Amino acid sequence: MKRLIGYSLFCIAIGMLIGLFISSILLQALIVFLLLLIGYNLFVC
Repeated sequence: MKRLIGYSLFCIAIGMLIGLFISSILLQALIVFLLLLIGYNLFVC
């Protein structure tokens, strides 16, 4: 469980770092949606 929480926090930090460099709100929302979809599919399967 600790590894899963650590991995999740690491991914959140990477996402926030990428968000600092992308200025377009629409592009950020699109990337977030795609990553959530991919993450959900990987977690379920």
